[in-house]
Amino acid sequence: MNEIQALILGLVQGLTEYLPVSSSGHLELGKIILGPEAEAGGLTFDIVVHVATVLSTLVILWKEVGWLFNGFFSWNGKMNDEQRYIVNILISMIPVGIVGLFFKDQVEALFEGNVITVVGCCLLITAALLSLTHFYQPEEKERISPRDAFIIGIAQAFAVLPGLSRSGSTIATGLLLGNSKKTLAQFSFLMVIPPILGEALIDFKHIFAPSQEYLATHAIESPMPVSSLVVGFIAAFISGCFACKWMIALVKKCKLIYFAIYCAVVGIIALCC
Repeated sequence: MNEIQALILGLVQGLTEYLPVSSSGHLELGKIILGPEAEAGGLTFDIVVHVATVLSTLVILWKEVGWLFNGFFSWNGKMNDEQRYIVNILISMIPVGIVGLFFKDQVEALFEGNVITVVGCCLLITAALLSLTHFYQPEEKERISPRDAFIIGIAQAFAVLPGLSRSGSTIATGLLLGNSKKTLAQFSFLMVIPPILGEALIDFKHIFAPSQEYLATHAIESPMPVSSLVVGFIAAFISGCFACKWMIALVKKCKLIYFAIYCAVVGIIALCC
């Protein structure tokens, strides 16, 4: 993968990580469009650009992250709002943790073979889910409950499928449950930080110190130029910062129907290719 391809794919990852259009699906489609050389980037490049977008979340939501840390270590005899928020994030991680522990190989198999068909179908599902938020708008609740956090976490777990948008699935599910638009995008973006960083650490371990079991089931990657990784990281980080701020504003206005139309069009094109 050369620097130009890394730049394009980094921008694609950063912009689509927060917009409800599926970053994994667009990353796979981008690799296919750019050709075999881009597809050779493999797991290492994917990890690097995903970590870049996580860091962009921390930059944009640094006040919220600081608020959570300060409140987490404060104790006055009962659980405060910050501690409840962190508990909800932990609850939301349970479903994706189960998928990662027990179904990781099955999910990875979907990224092989005719991945464009899987991406197309999942984009249509994303479009349908986003469309529901346009036609069904229940009365808003002030707080995300532990039950809702778990259901939103289930949506995140399904969104490991290529083409099924993580932000789209979690935000749409939260809206359909009646959660406040003001807090939902923030919660959706913060809840993904621990799973992505955890998965990145595990994958980096496999790359640099692969076990015999891992080598038996995975092809050995060709080394990527460091310059391409750096370009991809910077592109994903900068575009991720813009997309994160934009998406928070969009969710407050709840105009997700346009993204539903976009996902439907791209999904149909993918299925027709």
